Amino acid sequence: MRATTTPLENNKVMLTVEIDDAEMDEAIDTAAKTLAKEVTVKGFRKGKVPKNVLIANIGGPLVLRSEAIRESLPDFYARAVADSLIDPIGQPDINITAGEDEGLLTFEAEVEVRPEISIRGQRELRVTIPSPVVTDGEVDAQINRYLETDAVLNPVDRPIVTGDLVTMDVHVQQIATDAEPLDMTDFMYTVGSGSIAEGIDELILGLKAGEELKMNAPVGDGVVATYELKLKQVQERVLPELTDEWVLENSEWANAEEMREAILEQMRRRKIVEAQMSQRDASLIALSELVPEEVAPEVLINVETNERLHDLGERLGAQKLTLEMFLQVTNQTPDDLLATLRQDAVRAVRVDLAMRGLVAAEHLEATPDEVDEELERTAEAMSVSSDLLRENLRNSGRVVSFSAEVSKMKASKWLSENVTYVDPDGAEIDGAMLRADQSVGDDESESDAVESEDDGGEATDSDA
Repeated sequence: MRATTTPLENNKVMLTVEIDDAEMDEAIDTAAKTLAKEVTVKGFRKGKVPKNVLIANIGGPLVLRSEAIRESLPDFYARAVADSLIDPIGQPDINITAGEDEGLLTFEAEVEVRPEISIRGQRELRVTIPSPVVTDGEVDAQINRYLETDAVLNPVDRPIVTGDLVTMDVHVQQIATDAEPLDMTDFMYTVGSGSIAEGIDELILGLKAGEELKMNAPVGDGVVATYELKLKQVQERVLPELTDEWVLENSEWANAEEMREAILEQMRRRKIVEAQMSQRDASLIALSELVPEEVAPEVLINVETNERLHDLGERLGAQKLTLEMFLQVTNQTPDDLLATLRQDAVRAVRVDLAMRGLVAAEHLEATPDEVDEELERTAEAMSVSSDLLRENLRNSGRVVSFSAEVSKMKASKWLSENVTYVDPDGAEIDGAMLRADQSVGDDESESDAVESEDDGGEATDSDA
């Protein structure tokens, strides 16, 4: 086989392929074996029909050659793609130019290939991730969650502040609907929890017991309601003093200092893990911003969108749900869903192009040895021989894509080591903290204990 490429406009190439006689003869023999299993010839069992008899019964050698070309053309194309090291992203337009009846088989394949993107600014990236630093206030707040189990409520005659417990009568009347009004007597509300209606927490601050508050707020589905609150009593939570005696009696620690140090270490470990987990996605998104959205090929976006829709269908099917049920539960139309999937697909395509651009910009192309090493690891994970995997990659035209994935692994490592990570306030994060191993053994349950405290109770009030 000989394959040559000629660049065309609109990010396409013309792949010209010549098939050797030996390869064509092999394809004809393969087609004959396949037809022998399908064609019924009197006096012969299926699969045992001699080639000359088969040819006579199917209409002659031209019919067999045509069938061989039809069956083998996709394989010829895939191997030509692998040999010519192009990276197609669409279906080829194939035209046989010679050899349909006899002689050397040649064909041309016009196909769109993945664009080569040049990026700039990868060394100046500042990526925002959650801060891995634990503040004294965060430790104090966690300790207060323990102390709140013994908190005392004391009435106060002062302006309301966040955290106060307010006893009130509540009257809610929906506007322009036939819904019956809702009345709640002696309703106890923690200021700052946001559990009544949007905006109430801001308006209630500074009021005192005996005052009233009236406001309008949405209640969902475009409906607005009038809220009337009569504030009857204000109580503040008074926490017990953090003493060694209280700690010994109410926790697993021996004294207050040990409690603070343990909570600090557990929170530090958890926050570092959270920061580490967000590193990769945040870095990839930041890198993808270096690639203009308009350069993402439509064919790649469509393929990615369809794959995501297929994956969603598979997941729903595993839960015995239909797409129609999913749309109903999530209050979406089919167009809404496709728009969301397409948006995610565009981002994924931009990430892929940006990573390939980073490989080129920083000269991170995988060496043949690195590709072979990864191929060996992949073959071992798949429980197949490396030779078989290598052959499959060539026959399927995925040699270039496999090598690109190895290069992108190197680019991912480069990215994590070279971008500047900052917290939400813009302060640079120490890279050593992000590289620290936070795996735990027996202490893991302690960390989980603090995490569960964060997730439960009145102290608590999600996806990037």
